[in-house]
Amino acid sequence: MSQTHRITVAKGDGIGPEIMDATLKVLEAAQAPLTYDYITIGKAVYESGYTAGITPEDWETLRRNKVFLKAPITTPQGSGYKSLNVTIRKSLGLYSNVRACQSFAPMVRTKHPKMDVVVVRENEEDLYAGIEHRQTTDVFQCLKLVSIPGTRKIIRYAFEYAKAYGRKKVTCMVKDNIMKVTDGLYSRLFEEIKQDYPDIESELRIIDIGAALLADRPEDFDVIVTLNLYGDIISDIAAQISGSVGLGGSANIGREHAMFEAVHGSAPDIAGQNAGNPSGLMMAAVQMLLHLGAHEAAQKIHNAWLRTLEDGLHTGDLYQEGQSQSKVGTREFAEAVIERLGQEPARFKPVKYAEGDKRNIEIPEYERPAAEKVLVGSDLFVDDPTISADDLGAKLQALAGPEFKLKMITNRGVKVFPDGLPETFCTDHWRCRFVHAENTKDVSQMKPVEKGALLKLMQRMHEGDVDVVKTENLYYFDGQLGFSLGQGE
Repeated sequence: MSQTHRITVAKGDGIGPEIMDATLKVLEAAQAPLTYDYITIGKAVYESGYTAGITPEDWETLRRNKVFLKAPITTPQGSGYKSLNVTIRKSLGLYSNVRACQSFAPMVRTKHPKMDVVVVRENEEDLYAGIEHRQTTDVFQCLKLVSIPGTRKIIRYAFEYAKAYGRKKVTCMVKDNIMKVTDGLYSRLFEEIKQDYPDIESELRIIDIGAALLADRPEDFDVIVTLNLYGDIISDIAAQISGSVGLGGSANIGREHAMFEAVHGSAPDIAGQNAGNPSGLMMAAVQMLLHLGAHEAAQKIHNAWLRTLEDGLHTGDLYQEGQSQSKVGTREFAEAVIERLGQEPARFKPVKYAEGDKRNIEIPEYERPAAEKVLVGSDLFVDDPTISADDLGAKLQALAGPEFKLKMITNRGVKVFPDGLPETFCTDHWRCRFVHAENTKDVSQMKPVEKGALLKLMQRMHEGDVDVVKTENLYYFDGQLGFSLGQGE
């Protein structure tokens, strides 16, 4: 018997307790080398006054045990509490979200019987940083944060995953034709890092057509690596077109901690009805066992689960009249898996997890390079619902002083001054770009400005009754632009 591992378990909300109980029974029957510490998270904890959805004591349990098996929880939509799922992933540094999406035709209905795709999603950054503001009456903002170390980690993880699991191709999906700074970082680092893996095919795709191709021809893809929001969307697309979101397990991997969960949500509409499909959480548990090095138990459970699908014992979400043998509930599905422990599927390919397989992927620590950072201007975001672009431009030019000139004004990213188009719809939120007074139109030759001069500019704005709601300084890094141009600039 291999080493026993103490893990943290949360039964969650909705169907969570039912599918967790089913999964734990299978783990116990397979003699998985595990002991458990149970914690309560989610809806009940939110409502008891802990706005994070978890108590400080249970945080300590998570940190101590390092491995977390979690059932779905309910997160309020639109307003209210922050997502505990996102909080846990970011707080524990779980930078890589791995979702395997495979079809099991004909036992699971799908239009793509040869699909076998793994989505590696960055898990800590992007729009999921959750930094949002209402800046004016009209305009709300969400900051998209992308870092070099975060990008390097996830791209290298995708290639190392492909190497460890015998995958042949890695596809990076971005929108770098529009977001040239943030998504552009992904494409540049992908092109750099892929050079270290000459035996693995690689390709770069724009996310919109990439998602369309994934939905149409998923057999053309193998491992997909992408940013947080894109990854969230396309991993659900991939899970659904493979046959059912209910089959998908999810691994959240960091340097020291890991969390394993089903892809799907808490499904409160069928809670307590013995109707939920425990497959997603069972497959997450298999990923967890591989992470812990318990390959024998992982292989036993995975093959028994495949045999159960193959034998046509299906929960309601998978049941097909004339194809399935019988419709079973959550508990009965788990019992069927237990009965088949030690068996292998005959129709599906059995899995083989050899002891000593390199499944735990280690990524080198990031070493921050020295960079020359030069301040060359500032974007001042102004709230004014009454003024026109031309009148605002004239007002700001008069306040620019001897050190600066107003290079442009944009509204929702589109240049409206100078030489804007009258058809452009404008809100009350104006981005006003100030640069050195002696600059030419060549943005590659911008002259540096002093921070003290920017403070004086801000003082003139205040005295001129200009409502500046936000500023973003403009920098060169090692002689390269560290900011995007305005549309039309």
